[in-house]
Amino acid sequence: MRLPRGVQPTEAGEILLARARLFRREMRAARGDLQALRGPEQGTLRLGSFPTASASLLAEGLKIVHQRWPAIEIQVRSALRPQLIDMLHTGKVELALMWSYSWTEATEQSLSLVPVATDRTVLLVAADSPLGKVVSLPALRDLRWIIRHDQYPASEVLSRSCEAASFAPRVVYGASDYQELQAMVAAGVGIAMVPELATSHHRPDVRILSFSPADRIPAHSITIASLARRQYTPAMYAMSQAIHDAARTIVPGRWA
Repeated sequence: MRLPRGVQPTEAGEILLARARLFRREMRAARGDLQALRGPEQGTLRLGSFPTASASLLAEGLKIVHQRWPAIEIQVRSALRPQLIDMLHTGKVELALMWSYSWTEATEQSLSLVPVATDRTVLLVAADSPLGKVVSLPALRDLRWIIRHDQYPASEVLSRSCEAASFAPRVVYGASDYQELQAMVAAGVGIAMVPELATSHHRPDVRILSFSPADRIPAHSITIASLARRQYTPAMYAMSQAIHDAARTIVPGRWA
């Protein structure tokens, strides 16, 4: 159908497009099934991940894969959650490390999610902070806060947690990444609420504190996602196993 500023598919065209997308997904799944017939010592895997997991969980998982199956080639693409879902649907990646909170929008039924670990939320303070190892969120109401920019989920964890504790956080700095965030915490600019995986390579001039269980600070779940109808290839199995093994080391007691 022609419009003043372009072309829009008719209703029949939309139906054909939807079927074409489904056909493409089925063909990608079929290719994956054929690859599964190959030996586990070879193959290529395209993997999606998000930055926090890439710098910790995935890095350790890749070391395991390279040691056990050196002939498997892993190609990694880092992105935010919506882009990872799109990459799975368009076949740009076969697997993706993803996160979700209790309020996160549910993924489509076309995805299969395998739990990996629960990543709790912790508090970062300067090394000379007088705070003890376990803190209560209401006791922090008068302190200054540092966040990742607003579009990052850790910022929403802070706002939701503080709202539940009946106060609004006084945010004084928005950092572009966790390295910058840690530097500002170390300099005494403020304190920060972050996922524990983000502290796997923390600076010596910051301390990691735990929140009181009574605060019920949200944690996020980490999963391995794939298309629901796709059979795992040997390379996919190898990477999944390596990520689970890495989780047992990095987040002991909270792996799935």
